[in-house]
Amino acid sequence: MCIKLNNSGPARFMYTVIAICLITSITCFILYYGNYTESKAVLYTGVVTFTIMYHFWIRIILGNVSKLFRKHINYKQWWFKEHSFEKPLYKFLKVKKWKDKTFTYNPGDFDLKEKSLDTIANIMAKSEVDHWINEVISISTMFFSLIWPKLTVAFIVSAIAAMIFDSQFIIIQRYNRPRILKALEHQNKTQKKAEEKV
Repeated sequence: MCIKLNNSGPARFMYTVIAICLITSITCFILYYGNYTESKAVLYTGVVTFTIMYHFWIRIILGNVSKLFRKHINYKQWWFKEHSFEKPLYKFLKVKKWKDKTFTYNPGDFDLKEKSLDTIANIMAKSEVDHWINEVISISTMFFSLIWPKLTVAFIVSAIAAMIFDSQFIIIQRYNRPRILKALEHQNKTQKKAEEKV
């Protein structure tokens, strides 16, 4: 399967971070495991940059893999229904204040000028699934402790941080989708009234 690269600003930032971390980690591993240095700082720098690279790259890979089953996902499925606890939770988290300031891999997917409300609602559902997958794969970094057992705590912290990072996007999708659906319902009612007048 071909991995399609995104050309958005946030996506280019991710590719840049991946490239820098990959080069840094390879360099550090060659220096340490090639016995050019015994510095633990070099090893730890290599491990940290490798872990960061892994977090970014695995998300891009699985984001492309998820396209294989995305056609079966739509916002009308039970998983995407709004629950009674969500509005109070999002109010407590003050989602409205920070939701537009977050990192968006493909901003064009949510452009109201280019896409219909129905399409955007479906994209939001599919995006939410991607981030739930990311939540699960974040835990996989803890397996690196089998290679570097002295850094087990660091890998646990890395996994938790990655899960928190992805949770914000799940929250944003679940916060915004009911508003999109409300606008869609209003649009459909307006269109129906216009058709009745004809």
